[in-house]
Amino acid sequence: EVQLVESGGGLVQPGGSLRLSCAVSGAQSLEYLAWFRQAPSKEREGLALINRPSNWTSHADSVKGRFTISQDNAKITVYLQMNNLKPEDSGMYYCAARQARFAGFTSRLLRPNEFNFWGQGTQVTVSS
Repeated sequence: EVQLVESGGGLVQPGGSLRLSCAVSGAQSLEYLAWFRQAPSKEREGLALINRPSNWTSHADSVKGRFTISQDNAKITVYLQMNNLKPEDSGMYYCAARQARFAGFTSRLLRPNEFNFWGQGTQVTVSS
């Protein structure tokens, strides 16, 4: 069974930084890892995507230049470095994983239903 566990969330002031981690266990290999965010009464929003074999990454326009997704080469762990945080960044942050490959290369951010496994989430609150 593949399990994902997020950590690193918390309360931070506007302009501050946080680094989220997602530890993955039970997986022999994965094609994609991603971070999503869901604010109260809003849809789950894809923030960043990484392809493990190639280390290719993509980021949503709303966080581009502030958030950076990365991975640990030694183990299946994905990170989200968040800088210059804003109050609108507040929400529950989820880590997601996809095992299956696509027939062709996909450069877009993936949708929630394209992921097989999810973590339980970690809360991020940006407030003064």
